[in-house]
Amino acid sequence: MIRFLTGLLFSSILLAPCSTLFAGDAVAIGYNKEGVWTGVTYYASSKPKGGKDYKTENGAREEAMQDLRKRSSYAASTVKILSSSDSTGFVAVARGKDKSGKDLNVVGRGKSQAEADAAAMDELKKSDATQEQKIVYRYFSYGNDSGPS
Repeated sequence: MIRFLTGLLFSSILLAPCSTLFAGDAVAIGYNKEGVWTGVTYYASSKPKGGKDYKTENGAREEAMQDLRKRSSYAASTVKILSSSDSTGFVAVARGKDKSGKDLNVVGRGKSQAEADAAAMDELKKSDATQEQKIVYRYFSYGNDSGPS
């Protein structure tokens, strides 16, 4: 019996980190060899924890990068994660240009879509990308705090 309890305790210690996997979303951006962005896309968990497309944060990152490579009209030499989260909430991906004409892509998050939109626009403003500002994606994502579906 002691051997069984020791094994159970040891197993639970090894498996405990697995229960803290995070979920949510990720925004990926691709760049050509000159460093100019070629595409932006995202992956979001559209169902709560336990749902069909629910992904861990790392899974969401992988899905976003794969989607970018698959959908991009121009081959990206580098793909990076612009933003990712493990929280349930609204997201806005925005784009603007700075005074030199260089594009900037940013992500805003919030408890409402209006809050996420405002956060994205604030990020553009902070980065001096005040020209041609627009929201390019809006979405809602379930995160680790969403509970089982």
